[in-house]
Amino acid sequence: MPMHELSIAASLVESVLEIVESRHISSVLTVRLAVGELTCVQAEQLKFCYESVAKETAICDSTLEIEEVPARVECGHCGYSGPPKYWMDSLNDRPVATLQCPQCGKSAGAAQGHECDIKSIQYVA
Repeated sequence: MPMHELSIAASLVESVLEIVESRHISSVLTVRLAVGELTCVQAEQLKFCYESVAKETAICDSTLEIEEVPARVECGHCGYSGPPKYWMDSLNDRPVATLQCPQCGKSAGAAQGHECDIKSIQYVA
């Protein structure tokens, strides 16, 4: 199991279980999570880890839905605001977002894409 996704799944399950206990929820159907592109989290691996960690808990029958949040950068050098520059990752054979301005090539700041937040929990009271 990938360690990055496993630790996120463990924290997520812990947070959802705290909500279930504090609100006396009988059954969780769906957990919606917003995950930013810059987190480098693999959605399918995170879902697998979630299912593994949630086994034998009060949320074992729940489904994890992941909403991907695209990366957006802002450049303090040229004023660019928008999608970042990408490079091809030869290990994953897919483009990876960088913090490089696609307009001037200098470093840019992340305006969006680092999120990893619970958006909603669908449940039965």
